[in-house]
Amino acid sequence: MLRNTVGAALAAALLQANSAPAAPQAESALECGIAADMAIVAHSLAREEVNRPKAGAIMERIYDVAASDRGQRLMTDILAAAYAVQGSGSSQKFAEDLFATCMASGGNMDTILGRRL
Repeated sequence: MLRNTVGAALAAALLQANSAPAAPQAESALECGIAADMAIVAHSLAREEVNRPKAGAIMERIYDVAASDRGQRLMTDILAAAYAVQGSGSSQKFAEDLFATCMASGGNMDTILGRRL
């Protein structure tokens, strides 16, 4: 039930926000928290060597982002970053770094997700 609530909150928040051509930015502390939660799941799937398409399908079901282009892009960026660092650090550390960066930068997670504008 918590996953459905989190997914619904993310979908609602992401649908309300404007889409930008660059990597999506979190627009609230809630979105930073949801991105950090996504990071834990993505990094865990990467460490378990789940193939990326299957990991994407799993995360799409967990976070219910199918209806949100912005949510899809954020999830894809988080998955790509998680798979890029899968052998290093813990899932918790990856998520903590993403959350701290998100909160400190007003929602910009590009330095963790590997993009710089």
